[in-house]
Amino acid sequence: MKTIAAISTAAAPGGIGVIRISGDEARAVGDRVFKSFSGAKLCDMAGYTCRFGHVYAPDGERLDECVATVFAAPHSFTGEDVVELSCHGGLFVLKAVLQAVFAAGAVSAAPGEFTRRAFLNGKMDLAQAEAVMQIISAQGREAMKAAQAGHDGALSRRIEKLRSDLTDIGAHLAAWADYPDDDIPQVDETMLKTRLAAGKTALKDLLAGFDGGRILREGVVTVIAGRPNAGKSTLMNLLAGCERSIVTDLAGTTRDVVEETVLLGEIPLRLADTAGIRDTEDRVEQIGVRMALDRVKTAQFVLAVFDASEELNDDDRALMDAIGDTPAVAVINKSDLAPKIDRAEIDKHFKEVVTVSAISGEGLPALQNAAAHALKTAELNPNDGILYTERQRADVQEALTALEEAENALLMGMTWDAVTVSLEGAIAALNELTGERVSDAVVDQVFEKFCVGK
Repeated sequence: MKTIAAISTAAAPGGIGVIRISGDEARAVGDRVFKSFSGAKLCDMAGYTCRFGHVYAPDGERLDECVATVFAAPHSFTGEDVVELSCHGGLFVLKAVLQAVFAAGAVSAAPGEFTRRAFLNGKMDLAQAEAVMQIISAQGREAMKAAQAGHDGALSRRIEKLRSDLTDIGAHLAAWADYPDDDIPQVDETMLKTRLAAGKTALKDLLAGFDGGRILREGVVTVIAGRPNAGKSTLMNLLAGCERSIVTDLAGTTRDVVEETVLLGEIPLRLADTAGIRDTEDRVEQIGVRMALDRVKTAQFVLAVFDASEELNDDDRALMDAIGDTPAVAVINKSDLAPKIDRAEIDKHFKEVVTVSAISGEGLPALQNAAAHALKTAELNPNDGILYTERQRADVQEALTALEEAENALLMGMTWDAVTVSLEGAIAALNELTGERVSDAVVDQVFEKFCVGK
């Protein structure tokens, strides 16, 4: 395989920038551009050692000071010889050093090619490789913990246990069917049904955590909705940590949709503050109200804001009807004022209800907890190993479907061969998830979304 190189730090100015080189010729390429002050050659250095010196262009021009670090195969990220050149983090400097590395014999790395080589060289399985990008893109602590657990093999271990159990069942069935005259214990149909049911339960548990895990990673499209002056914009500003929306005591101030990405507890919200929902003669405000109702109907999550100091009216009830079955939290705002709202009517429409003061921030922890329960992220333990890509979810769903077919074959009194075929289908799906047996097309699909340099 060719020796590859890329800038592995962000494409922005910084204190340090790193060019990573991986392959059989990584040290030789490094020696052509790097000269240590001590005179030591990278080709002669042990793994996990570094030297300080300068990097040079092909014409001998000194480009920058540099620390060169050597990682010897197979004890490196990719499993190959790796050299990392740590320079000053200016973009021009890094690009100049990278061009020098190319001139010295390396070729440009494709997106995700370092991690792909780690997978191909057995340093990690495919599920662990996918967790690398999840670590990079994590927006909160729980998302980071889930990604780290995946990279450490938590999901892979769950899959391996499932696969081992199913393989054991399949091997017993095949042996009993193929060698009826040998001293092989007869298949216990009751036990077989129990083990298939246990496998289905484990797969369903994995699928149940997918949506919550995706919310932690990707965020959720959220709308703040309510009638005018309920405190929507004040709540928006509280969650954003700055004055993102205009706040006045005049009804109808917000007419357009104001958007911001915020972190509510551990949940990234792609948040939109909308116009107050009410009947109005103002044509411009009417457009805003219509946009607000459209956003509520298409949102993945709604923060429905009600004024604690006012009785519920038809505008409030119109909002409740518009929300329907969408996950939502009723936010009864203005807890610092004398209450007039009918809390019992609110409770009939919402499972999660909190009382807050958007001005003071009182009740914010309760809102965080309510959102976690409404979106079912509170039920997740990120250390357990959760599904975090649509590819993984599809593989688990395929395995579950295969087990259901195996159960149906038993109920219909079909031969053990039919049950075995379905079991093999489930095992094949799990093998694809971790990359034990996977096509090049699937591998390409996994790594095409990676950044260059990782």
